[in-house]
Amino acid sequence: MNYALLVLASPASGTSNLTAARFARELVKQGHTLSRVFFHDAGTETGLVSRVMPQDETDARALWRELSTHHNTELVLCIASSLRHGVLDTTEAERYERTNTIDPAFVIGGLGLLVEASETADRLITFGASV
Repeated sequence: MNYALLVLASPASGTSNLTAARFARELVKQGHTLSRVFFHDAGTETGLVSRVMPQDETDARALWRELSTHHNTELVLCIASSLRHGVLDTTEAERYERTNTIDPAFVIGGLGLLVEASETADRLITFGASV
């Protein structure tokens, strides 16, 4: 079965983001396809390279990176939400004369990529609540 995920929660606020990463890992372990994960609202903070988790906590971003690297899952951060949360790729960093702050495992894209993922997936599952 082909899945797509929508992650709305920041890795620092509760367990929704980490639960989503663990769910995604289990999906591919069970033989399902996970072609795209779309991060929106505070979920875009997942791609923030400067975020450091305490040593006694699991780093959700590391789990997402592993998923991207080993299973070719596309990790997309909503462009508008990314800007609001300070996550900038090279293009946006140059435009706003700032520093690149995105983890290389993630890409920035528009809501059209979420729509496309929902149309091509058998299931779209959302983690976290929109504020």
